[in-house]
Amino acid sequence: MSTSTKLVEFLKTNMLYKYNMSENGQDDKTFRALASSIRRRMLDALRDHPLTTKEICERFPEIGRCSVMQHLGVLEDADLVIVRRKGRQRWNHLNAVPIKRIHDRWIGDYAAQAASLLDRLERDLGEA
Repeated sequence: MSTSTKLVEFLKTNMLYKYNMSENGQDDKTFRALASSIRRRMLDALRDHPLTTKEICERFPEIGRCSVMQHLGVLEDADLVIVRRKGRQRWNHLNAVPIKRIHDRWIGDYAAQAASLLDRLERDLGEA
């Protein structure tokens, strides 16, 4: 094998490794962000419409503004929250794409029917 062929193979392997690591790294960030019940509650609060950071702080009086900002930073790093500044206000928007990506990867078409069947069974048993 020539030196140039070895180099091409090395680059292809290395690029594929970096691509896979970055994809998994993003999934890890998403799972880590969703692991906190406060962050999940923040995402629930953003579900219907964007909120300013002040409004989020008001919804979570049990934690201080600094803690809210740290949680929002984790959500922003995981790409679950997109921040837009308008004047002095910081608007936080829900970005559901990473959650959809996780859903598609872990639930996917092959498991959607089974999950739907189990959900229907659970509801039927709950009604009985």
